[in-house]
Amino acid sequence: MNFRHKISIPIEEEAEYIGNMLLQFNLKSKPLTQEKPFISINRCIKDENGEVIGGILACMALWHTLSIDTLWVKEEFRNQGIANQLLIIVEDKAISMGCYIAYLSTYDFQAKDFYLKKGYEIFGVLEDCPKGHRLYHLCKRL
Repeated sequence: MNFRHKISIPIEEEAEYIGNMLLQFNLKSKPLTQEKPFISINRCIKDENGEVIGGILACMALWHTLSIDTLWVKEEFRNQGIANQLLIIVEDKAISMGCYIAYLSTYDFQAKDFYLKKGYEIFGVLEDCPKGHRLYHLCKRL
């Protein structure tokens, strides 16, 4: 295709502008039901020396939905209930803020079974992502 416009890699401000324009489009169809579009609910856990040994990156997104981006625990602290504790804290906070549903994505080599045990359900699977693996999309009614 021959465009008469120039295609380039956006700088940070341009990328933020693009995201904000999509947000504005979305909000014309469905107005916000919360104070701000994205409200952080991030949490971390530290050892006795103040070193981060685990954390969860999540937010209340747009219409009172809990979006979990990352849940991580340092390898030597795994299987001690830390991930479970972080997930419960964030879900409880989200519920107290009015969230009614949570969603996340995880690979087959990550924590799919952990989330299934915590009441999440698979609503989509992306096959061969990365090659030979699956990316699972999960949700849970809070």
